[in-house]
Amino acid sequence: MLGKKRNPSLFSSDKKSSQAVPQEPKTFENMDISPDANTIQVVVLNETTELTIPENLTQYSSYDGTIPPEMQEPPKRTVLAEVTVGHRAQSLFFTPEAEGKDFSSVLADVQEYISEHYSTLITTGGEDAKAQLKRYITKYVQDHRISVNGMSGGKLADTLYTEMAEFGFLTKYIYGTGIEEIDINSWRDIEVQYSDGRTVKLEERFESPQHAVNVIRRMLHISGMVLDNASPIVLGHLSKNIRIAVLKSPIVDEDVGVAASIRIVNPQSMKKEDFVKSGTATDPMLDFLSLCVRYGISVCVAGATSSGKTTVAGWVLTTVPDNKRIYTIENGSRELALVREKDGKVVNSIIHTLTRDSDNERQRIDQTNLLDYALRFNPDIIVVGEMRGAEANAAQEAARTGVAVLTTIHSNSCEATYRRMVSLCKRAVDMSDATLMDYVTEAYPIVVFCKQLENKQRRMMEIQECEILPDGTRCYRPLFQYVITENRMEDGKFIIEGHHEQINSISDSLAKRLLENGMPQPVIESLRGKEAQSA
Repeated sequence: MLGKKRNPSLFSSDKKSSQAVPQEPKTFENMDISPDANTIQVVVLNETTELTIPENLTQYSSYDGTIPPEMQEPPKRTVLAEVTVGHRAQSLFFTPEAEGKDFSSVLADVQEYISEHYSTLITTGGEDAKAQLKRYITKYVQDHRISVNGMSGGKLADTLYTEMAEFGFLTKYIYGTGIEEIDINSWRDIEVQYSDGRTVKLEERFESPQHAVNVIRRMLHISGMVLDNASPIVLGHLSKNIRIAVLKSPIVDEDVGVAASIRIVNPQSMKKEDFVKSGTATDPMLDFLSLCVRYGISVCVAGATSSGKTTVAGWVLTTVPDNKRIYTIENGSRELALVREKDGKVVNSIIHTLTRDSDNERQRIDQTNLLDYALRFNPDIIVVGEMRGAEANAAQEAARTGVAVLTTIHSNSCEATYRRMVSLCKRAVDMSDATLMDYVTEAYPIVVFCKQLENKQRRMMEIQECEILPDGTRCYRPLFQYVITENRMEDGKFIIEGHHEQINSISDSLAKRLLENGMPQPVIESLRGKEAQSA
């Protein structure tokens, strides 16, 4: 219920103070106001009273703060008021004794007051609660005549609101455009990675290690996660496409506060022409991957962190026809948004699922559990957001049933991807490496390897087919490759020259599977063209 007292530890403030509850503003009528007057005659009030000027004060846009001599007793007694003329707020009086307060101490006072009286507005969320919270913060600042050097009253209230209801200076980066990752190395060392490859160290920083912890806790509250000494390592999410990993003491030093990585993924923002224009891949490469998934061939996209795996996989899924049923499995936070609407109606067939972590074994739902249920939903395509553990075995089992599986994995090359799959599968089953290698190469005929080069450019380095020969042996067949022709330094920058080439056509066995899965003959023939193409 609004106003119910809650635990003031929401903000972990060490400063204790007792502040008067703001009173409702009083309106003073019949004020002597004339166009020729140099000052306004008012009654001197106590410290916590707000003066509301009548509507007939329309010709004045400001007041110089001059108080007539007859009004200067008792000394040091002032009135705080805001006059709104032409939709602008102007201060009638200011309090010299309140100037120069430190923002961090003001923040601590306001946090303590709001936490004690209106904490439900913080925990409830929603637009109405946010609007009420902002009003209470503004009123507190006015009633207590609080000012900070370099900030107007409105600016101070807005900044306090951002710190308390949002995420401080991080808000504009989290919800900005062109940003892929925010790395918090400590409370005073924050870096931002942009989609164009730039990494910028921010001038802004938190007020203290504890301030950093408070802001990160507020982020984790959205996903219901708690960061404390009992749980110093936490994974959470801010929204469908923003995930956060956090470390605090004793995992990191006390004077660090927290270390965190905020990953912002928006794969649907990339279009085919964006990949081609940036040099990430060529038209034929992208068309080939799209056709494979469309016609039932499983694909694994491999690469290191920040190599663009999820972006590539997300784009491929945007090309799937509406009549194909897609079942997605993601770990903790949802990055894929595949539902399409037209005239308010859903036109495709999508089931999005998420894992649920829990200390209670019976309540925990991992990717393996969701994969076990996937086949019951009759999917045409199963999407496993990322294979990190034992779910790799369930994924390859599903892929060998004939359902197309699209997934991503951390790996260092196309061939190394299969070995990585084997090691993950062994976490679930006790089988020989040779047997599991046979399984994963059968499950994923196509592997894509992505890489972020030294100059921060992303490239699809290789698309490879694993061909299974009649005698059961495996033949790795590179279809497309990125060929680096030159590396050099120029004005302190890395310059990498290269181009994509088509090395081989698809195998007869893959062509046969595509034909059986409905691919038109002319399209198959184009994929089997013998002439190498370069771009």
